Amino acid sequence: MIVSLAIRGLGVIEDAEVDLGPGLTAITGETGAGKTMVLSGLALLLGERTDAGIVRVGHESALAEGRFDVPQGQRPAVAAILDDAGGDWDADGSLLIARTASREGRSRAHLGGRSVPAGTLKSVGALLVAVHGQDDQHRLLHPAEQRQSLDRFAGDSMAQALDAYRESHDALLDIERRLREITDHARDRAREADELRDVLALIDDVRPQAGEDEALRRESDRLMHIDEIVQAVASAHADLEEREEVGAAGLVARAQAALDRVADRDPDLAGARDRLERLRMEIDDVGVDLSRYLGDLDADPARAAKVQERRAALAGLRRRLGRLVPEGVDMADWRADAEARLAELDDDDSRAEELRGQRVEEARRSGALAERVSELRCSAAAELGQRMTEELAALAMPSARLTVEVSRRTRAGDTEVLVDGVGVPADRHGIDEVDFLLAPRKGAPARPLAKGASGGERSRVMLALEVALAHADPVATFVFDEVDAGVGGKAAVEVGRRLAVLGRSSQVIVVTHLPQVAAFADRHLVLRPGEAVTSSCLREVTGEERHRELARMLAGQEDSGSALAHAVELLDLAAEAGQAAGKSSPSR
Repeated sequence: MIVSLAIRGLGVIEDAEVDLGPGLTAITGETGAGKTMVLSGLALLLGERTDAGIVRVGHESALAEGRFDVPQGQRPAVAAILDDAGGDWDADGSLLIARTASREGRSRAHLGGRSVPAGTLKSVGALLVAVHGQDDQHRLLHPAEQRQSLDRFAGDSMAQALDAYRESHDALLDIERRLREITDHARDRAREADELRDVLALIDDVRPQAGEDEALRRESDRLMHIDEIVQAVASAHADLEEREEVGAAGLVARAQAALDRVADRDPDLAGARDRLERLRMEIDDVGVDLSRYLGDLDADPARAAKVQERRAALAGLRRRLGRLVPEGVDMADWRADAEARLAELDDDDSRAEELRGQRVEEARRSGALAERVSELRCSAAAELGQRMTEELAALAMPSARLTVEVSRRTRAGDTEVLVDGVGVPADRHGIDEVDFLLAPRKGAPARPLAKGASGGERSRVMLALEVALAHADPVATFVFDEVDAGVGGKAAVEVGRRLAVLGRSSQVIVVTHLPQVAAFADRHLVLRPGEAVTSSCLREVTGEERHRELARMLAGQEDSGSALAHAVELLDLAAEAGQAAGKSSPSR
């Protein structure tokens, strides 16, 4: 859970720090006091995108710093990210996360004391915290979000079935891509094949050999300077051999003999004598090599002409090939690649037929795997619909019925799979359309959420979904930003009760305007308005202070006798609900 949160220079917050505990924590305060800024600081901490406008006037940057007590279930995954970043757990086993955002729009993130990309914080945050705002009500209206929620509810078996299906789906798309490349570009491929035949014919006329360009260049340079080379090699050979004047080999031999005469007098000279022996042998070998080189040297002027003629032929071929063979690429090697490409193009008809067969087989396999995904969805849909209907009953919608409908996809996908031999539109999510249908009262028709649900009903549906998905969501902390908008009266009481139930197994933080919700909190934090929010403006209220805050929320008057009485009544109701559920009473 989140142990503590510190924020500095963010929006209306000057410098504030709050300790958070388990269970349900409610954050309340007048409009504009900065309640949402607390969650903005948390969003900054969890790697969300930054906005230079969030930095408070008078500050160069905004800072959010949080200490997390990571539960055992998430600890291995978090530890892996922490190890990759080179960070460390704190001495007490907690994890420290920090992030700053500058006025220039830049940000710096730290995980366990080490600088990391903001994306790393996002990865860690996804394991620890689930944040839900009013926008989630609107996202819940989209079929894709509803399908994703159903798949999460279905658990590991669904995840494994989807992985298997997507592997086949990707293979099917790859086959179709290769088939399109052949069929859709048949004319271009035929033109390419004709061009390759012409080019290969030109190459075969000249018959360049691998490495021939470079070999001919070296031979041409040698033949152009043959006289100079012969003179230099002959001179070097003479200097090494013994003639009337002693050469290098003779001088070395003479030095070796001189040391040999005294080596037994001083053993230290034996090493120098041996080195001279090796040097003399090396000089002899070089002399033999130079003699052989002179014997093999071809100084025939006709050969020079042939070399130049061959080089001209190769250069002319390269000019004719133009852009096809880049400079520096060996033409013989290029010819081998071009021949393989021509064989591929000439085999288009048989290759297309082969790919069509592969496509049918993969489409059948994808269809079978997609059917397995559909079966799991249908099974999970019935259970999720029942679970959410029960939750809605607990949220003051006793006659409401929520149905999760799974139907065969009718919209075009990115491919078609075969189910019982019939083509069915599909995408990487399968062949299903998922729709949440709500009948808000007995006798009312079930209609899609996007068409028939009010704002308050959508708020309760979203909360019911979150409670139903709690078992499938690995995070330990849920954050709700005014998700109770549009709810009031008895329904608001039930929303508070349900958040408290969720708080028994997870840490829940809710920003709310509703006293009925705040009354159920285990901890009630209040933000007092001011020019700048500091730690003194954000503090926990208990006893009379809490009564006065609830009275303000109820009637806008902290000292109203009737409002105070109603506040006490709400707290008593919450305490009774907690005791009935076997939970300690909220702080009063």
